[in-house]
Amino acid sequence: MVANIPAFVESTARNRAPLVGGWGAWAAAGALLSYGPNVNAMVARAASHVDKILKGANPAELPIEQPTKFDLIVNLRAAKALGLNMSEAFLLRADQVIE
Repeated sequence: MVANIPAFVESTARNRAPLVGGWGAWAAAGALLSYGPNVNAMVARAASHVDKILKGANPAELPIEQPTKFDLIVNLRAAKALGLNMSEAFLLRADQVIE
């Protein structure tokens, strides 16, 4: 899926359809917006688990964790290309705005 993000973005842009993705890479690639878990935070937590396992912890005894940080990223270039106006209130809630 990740390898095909550019193709999804190009296809939806060509058809003038808004695209919403599940994490930041989508908006960075040109989707209208993305809302989902912060992948960098998830990788850091996974690395912590790997470290514990390499130090002898039993994987079955490690807690299952769910994401706790979610990011809303808005791509104003994509909004402009679609002729959409984003309210100031909505943009203020975004974690990142791509201009």
